[in-house]
Amino acid sequence: MLTTFYPPFNFGGDGIGVQRLSRALVRRGHQVTVVHDVDAFNILHRGRNPEARQKEDGVDVRPLRTGFKLASTLMTQQLGRPIINGRRIRAILNTGNFDVVQFNNISLIGGPGLLSYGGQAVKIYEAHEHWLVCPTHVLWRHNREPCPRRQCIRCSLHHHRPPQLWRHSGFLRRQLRQVDALIAKSHFSRDKHREFGLKNNMEVVPYFLPTSNDVLSEGMASSPHPRPYFLFVGRLERIKGLDDVIPVFSDYTDADLLVVGSGEYGDQLRNLADNNPRIEFLGRIDPEQLKRYYRHALALIVPSICFETFGIILIEAFQNGTPVIARRIGPFPEIVNKSSAGLLFEDPLELLKAMRAIQHDPALRADLIRNGKESFSTYWSEDAVLPAYFDVLRRAARSAGNYGVISALS
Repeated sequence: MLTTFYPPFNFGGDGIGVQRLSRALVRRGHQVTVVHDVDAFNILHRGRNPEARQKEDGVDVRPLRTGFKLASTLMTQQLGRPIINGRRIRAILNTGNFDVVQFNNISLIGGPGLLSYGGQAVKIYEAHEHWLVCPTHVLWRHNREPCPRRQCIRCSLHHHRPPQLWRHSGFLRRQLRQVDALIAKSHFSRDKHREFGLKNNMEVVPYFLPTSNDVLSEGMASSPHPRPYFLFVGRLERIKGLDDVIPVFSDYTDADLLVVGSGEYGDQLRNLADNNPRIEFLGRIDPEQLKRYYRHALALIVPSICFETFGIILIEAFQNGTPVIARRIGPFPEIVNKSSAGLLFEDPLELLKAMRAIQHDPALRADLIRNGKESFSTYWSEDAVLPAYFDVLRRAARSAGNYGVISALS
């Protein structure tokens, strides 16, 4: 596994997704090595650095650190190649004798130049973000709106990032020829890649969650909040759309809003809340404790205004028996319609209507909870997704003529 970010040196869902897949593969008897770039995380991270503590999960983790973290990160971003770490990455791959090399978010660990690494291994690229077609990763044009068409140089400058000239050559296209299979996390994301010019075929394999013990402990059985509440979980950034949710609770007095997460937009959101006693910012919460907040919430509100590739928090909600109210954008309609476990909205009035329906119609909420749990088991559990992932590997190996991998996966 080659990835820029990996817990605890990560910001969002991509690193967690890589970790979950790596652990699942180990549980199935595979040997997994993860190579990630601590320098890139430290350049972008603000605040106290996390401790490099790894659970005894059987994954071999190889963090990359140099004495030139700014130079290493900037050269990779600008030149699209692992200039400083290339030799070490190649050595890890050569000595590991890997059957499969999977490229995840490689933007700052090596860029497209990394795609030629791996020798005769089956090569998989998993698109956790829209980096293949967008220098800002998130198709958020000029730092103000979902991107309808390319204006990449101007947009990069609006995001305070130096333009990447290699994107205006055929370098990425040539490098992708060396990859045996590309994976998108949703049909929406696959179609968005195609819309923005990616010619390669993409398989769709969604995120998954490990099987969870559904027995509530004594502490889990009681609500963590004294009043009924709706829940927001995510990074506090403009693109997550919480600005549109907070004003709704100025007049909605039947329930509170609990906000879980942190980010550079947090101060602006707290100012927007203006000390509303029905809005509480909880910061980051341990994943095990977060389950308690999910299970007692009226619903999870997902108001993102950008084009996500999936939406892990939706299936976290389904697994924990929580309905979803999601904005009608990106992959959210795909997930909500497939599950029949939530409601969609486009504006504050629709959001308010959905909140009232879920809070005051017990039969509706019960149906959404049941549908969410059933659809999670059917579509997004580890046991449901891993066979589809292995099927992609087998077909990629067959296409590459690597029959040893096919035998190992049978």
